[in-house]
Amino acid sequence: MAMPGDALLLARWQFAFTVSFHIIFPAISIGLANYLVVLEGAWLMTKRPVYRVLFFFWSKIFAVGFSMGVVSGVVMSYEFGTNWAGFSNAAGSVTGPLLTYEVLTAFFLEAGFLGVMLFGWHKVRPSAHFFATLMVATGTLISTFWILASNSWMHTPQGYMWQDGRIVPVDWIKIIFNPSFPYRWVHMTLASFIVAGCLVVACSAWHMLAGRQDRPVRKAFSMGLWLLLVIVPIQIGVGDAHGLNTRKYQPAKIAAIEGLWETEKGGTSLNLVGWPDMDREETRYAIKVPHLGSVILAHSWTGEIQGLKNFPPEDRPNSTIVFWSFRLMVAMGLLLLAMALLGLALRRGDRIYNARFFLRFAMLMGPSGLIALIAGWITTESGRQPWVVYGVLRTRDAVSAVSAQQVGTSLMVLVVVYFAVFGTGIYYMLKLMVKGPAPFNDEMDEVGTDTGKGNQRFDHRPLSRPTEFIDE
Repeated sequence: MAMPGDALLLARWQFAFTVSFHIIFPAISIGLANYLVVLEGAWLMTKRPVYRVLFFFWSKIFAVGFSMGVVSGVVMSYEFGTNWAGFSNAAGSVTGPLLTYEVLTAFFLEAGFLGVMLFGWHKVRPSAHFFATLMVATGTLISTFWILASNSWMHTPQGYMWQDGRIVPVDWIKIIFNPSFPYRWVHMTLASFIVAGCLVVACSAWHMLAGRQDRPVRKAFSMGLWLLLVIVPIQIGVGDAHGLNTRKYQPAKIAAIEGLWETEKGGTSLNLVGWPDMDREETRYAIKVPHLGSVILAHSWTGEIQGLKNFPPEDRPNSTIVFWSFRLMVAMGLLLLAMALLGLALRRGDRIYNARFFLRFAMLMGPSGLIALIAGWITTESGRQPWVVYGVLRTRDAVSAVSAQQVGTSLMVLVVVYFAVFGTGIYYMLKLMVKGPAPFNDEMDEVGTDTGKGNQRFDHRPLSRPTEFIDE
């Protein structure tokens, strides 16, 4: 049953707020878990202590991010029942099993090996510890697989049928491997790697600007820049392929992203900037490049892109939002590519470690991966509107029978709690980064260095992995 507009709007704002907080932590966990695999694998192959130092340091950041991600994810699960009962009732037979598979495969795998990875360095053989780290990283990727399968199905649904007012699964292969899933899964996974790379580079740049030039800081900085140099161009290519897929299955979203109202014959212009006006049905102050829209969106000089006026007003996404969120994502991606290429040019003579302008640039780019991630998520989810399951179930029909007052009250409580709890978690992670990895020593078990033993009295919880005081 459709609810009053205020309740629907507040329910959407609440979910947007909680998912924006939540997505930060899994992205950090996915990226850092796989970075830890690289570090420990490099240490096993070379026995160079610098990799071990970096493993101990970044495992602390990972532990905090992983804990925050689990807690914030629980809240979202409850929201499906409190605010989105219409969606759960209609599509629960599809999304419910997919989320259950995520718990049974990914979460159990992560939980089973997490303690060994964080606290088992001196308790199991090196090969067994590396296997545990590999399993935790694999678990994060499997988790991404199932979450993105569920989300992608909501964008490009197939393999289902309507029965007694509910969506019933018919073909699970088609449901899981729906048309947009491969692009979204790879895009999100690479985005998580970029998030981790940005944090590693920015943290290292901070310490080099403060005067540290020891081996762990330099090594982390170099590894992070190599990662971005490889991953960012690949991500741009995946994003292009994703755009072609979106044009085929969600043409209204593409029109909204481009602020395109009229279907242009013989070649579509690209609006570089402008202000899409939903009421006037035009993009004001637009700066256009002829044919560039066709080249980018259709890989053709004369490719035809449908305009928003081809779709009924009630089926149009809010172009004002997605137009600018998409451009923010692209801007961050281009800046990251520029940073990686500039770092490559400065490697001659080790200038990347001493060029202060570049170090400042790298430090300022620390949040860019997360900014691009959230902007991309806004583009994806806002561009799907007014559908919660694209072309199948409208958002207004998915909301629970709740009042605006009820949703507004819970939203205010969540805002206060989230900023208190997760703001503290983010502050803790930043303080750990400011402390930096332990100063390099050839003998890593010296007094004053991190041996990876943790606090053995409390080794049953991830947040006990960081053992030092951050405000000494």
